[in-house]
Amino acid sequence: MTDRCNAPIGVFDSGVGGLTVAREIMRNLPEENIVYFGDTARVPYGSKSRDTVLRYSRQIIRFLRTQEVKAIVIACNTASAYALDEVEKELDIPIIGVVKPGARVACEVTKNKKIGVIATEATIHSGIYTNFIKNQDPEIQVIGKACPLFVPLVEEGWLKDSVTFEVAGRYLRELMDQDIDTLILGCTHYPLLRSTLREVVGDKVSLVNPAYETARELKELLKEQNLTNLQDQKEARKYMFYVSDLAEKFRKFADSILPFDVNTTKQISIEEY
Repeated sequence: MTDRCNAPIGVFDSGVGGLTVAREIMRNLPEENIVYFGDTARVPYGSKSRDTVLRYSRQIIRFLRTQEVKAIVIACNTASAYALDEVEKELDIPIIGVVKPGARVACEVTKNKKIGVIATEATIHSGIYTNFIKNQDPEIQVIGKACPLFVPLVEEGWLKDSVTFEVAGRYLRELMDQDIDTLILGCTHYPLLRSTLREVVGDKVSLVNPAYETARELKELLKEQNLTNLQDQKEARKYMFYVSDLAEKFRKFADSILPFDVNTTKQISIEEY
């Protein structure tokens, strides 16, 4: 059992955005080991069909199983929307996505029952946040808004640029006009824009970061299943990073947002899995 507890957690995303989820796991579960896979050759998932995203997710999960992971986190809203329910049935280890933890907290936080969701086109069109929130509380009104320009702005490093501020103002205006009091950052890139978004929406709107909520849910899940890592925390934690393309570009971006420098990122041929 102890060996199994020491096994890593698999985290995957279509690219670099899921590093915000990995970062929250590192902060909230500092004793855990992580194997991260970014599908940088096939990013973005937001414009792909459900069948394609499901196929990609299965390939990545097969790769992560070769790393003997004890649990998997789908750190991608699109893959959480399109693949989680299917792959969960096929696995004998716990797997969670980023959608449900964020939606659950938003339902708890809202006072006026008006929740805004910003995300990719695919996540908004899937209706997954709306469906999950309505199941929790049918009276809640969910206003979704696709914000496709946020991802390239984040990857360009323009987190607090005037252009980003202008774009955020345009995207969020219609949500603010509808008097939302809670805003879900429904794409893993968006937490990196948190301070800009906070400035745009003001202090009266609660910002929900699904990356943080997912890390909290993972912690509870590991505890419930007796999978929490019991190793001496003084031992070196192991964080491994794999991508399907552009390893050096990925490493530089990871260095800019993770609390330590990423020494190596390995490129693998994911189509072989």
